[in-house]
Amino acid sequence: MSQNRKFEITDARGGAAFAVRVVTRADVSEIVGTQEDGALRVRLVASPAGDPAANQELLNLLAAHLQVEPNRIEIVAGANGRDKMISVEGITTADLDARFGGLKADD
Repeated sequence: MSQNRKFEITDARGGAAFAVRVVTRADVSEIVGTQEDGALRVRLVASPAGDPAANQELLNLLAAHLQVEPNRIEIVAGANGRDKMISVEGITTADLDARFGGLKADD
């Protein structure tokens, strides 16, 4: 898999999709910024990144931030790794930009 892929928020059928890079073993779960490739960078307390508990923690964190029900968010690719593709039903790219648009690149 190429590490040079450019991830962007894209419209999906009935919603929108975006890339996330998960960093585990954090003191607190939080959305910390974006990466150079455009992926959202998220820190989670649970570990490892592909563990079902970490995936659920990620979905709950994103649902709270996006103000949607957790069952409207799905990991559509990368469930077993750190790099994931997330799909959110019933939300537009404009909604995602409004909620994540103020995030800066994380160093």
